[in-house]
Amino acid sequence: MAALTAWNSPLLFIAWKCAPALAAGCTVVVKPSEFASCSTLEFAALTKEAGFPDGVFNVVTGLGPEVGSALVDHPDVAKITFTGSDATGARIYAQAAKTMKRVTLELGGKSPNIVFDDADLDMAVAGVISGIFAATGQTCIAGSRVLVQNSIRERFAERLVELGRTARKGDPMLPDTNIGPVTTAPQYRKILDYIDIAKNEGARCILGGGPAEGYPGGQFVEPTIFTDVQPSMRIAREEVFGPVLSILGFEDEAEAVRLANDTIYGLAAGVWTQDIGRAVRMSSALKAGTVWVNTYRAVSYMMPFGGMKHSGIGRESGIEAVRGYLETKSVWISTAKGAPANPFIMR
Repeated sequence: MAALTAWNSPLLFIAWKCAPALAAGCTVVVKPSEFASCSTLEFAALTKEAGFPDGVFNVVTGLGPEVGSALVDHPDVAKITFTGSDATGARIYAQAAKTMKRVTLELGGKSPNIVFDDADLDMAVAGVISGIFAATGQTCIAGSRVLVQNSIRERFAERLVELGRTARKGDPMLPDTNIGPVTTAPQYRKILDYIDIAKNEGARCILGGGPAEGYPGGQFVEPTIFTDVQPSMRIAREEVFGPVLSILGFEDEAEAVRLANDTIYGLAAGVWTQDIGRAVRMSSALKAGTVWVNTYRAVSYMMPFGGMKHSGIGRESGIEAVRGYLETKSVWISTAKGAPANPFIMR
């Protein structure tokens, strides 16, 4: 098995991909992102210290187009598991199909956080802020669209801005830091480009909206919130992968479902309501691999994780992840003796 991991959570991806594969009896080769190779190499050294036999856990570093592509084509690799963008995932899927390799793809998202007017607003505000600004928005499950029932939309937006303004920027290794820097220079430029696109398309910026002052060379982006966002705007449809939130309004449950599902992605969704019937209906209607009700970002190695549509193929974590590294084989053994009466009809 070859695991192609992303830069935003390199050790988490090793655990999600390699533990089930090893439990299923596979050996693994990890190709980490060129932006985050050191932690994977250190992890490999620890596997030797832990007594892993040679050849069970392997690491190959390099650029995706060269090293990753070679692994996808290699005849000794039976399965590819990849975390990254849907565009790269589609290329890997097409390339792997040429040699009939199995694939697990954990790709992007444009996840909705849906707030109804009966929600516990204190919990919902905190959940929405955590859903988009944690890890500086650099997670596939980021709740980058908040759909708010129109009866509370303005009040809810004001509370989001109030809490968002308190975010402390700084060293992500410090426990009191809320917003760290953007990881790579290309990603930093991409986020700022999307902020400009949103402004040019008519979205109204009510918080942030540019680089953070006082951090020269640090690639910090202000926590940013847009309102007056239309579903057709790029800021509402494309994955930004940064601390940028879009607010959209809805009238009723049916419209909330329609807006939430109006995306090529289907990774995650949040629902904030005190109506358990509504929570069940929404969980069923939302086209997302994970639905959180009155919480957000909860994950466990016991629960399967993955997406629908452009958000991926297959599941990681849970028993479903182990099954993804197994092949079903049927074996028939006859205990009959002697030649059959009619050798042309074998039973």
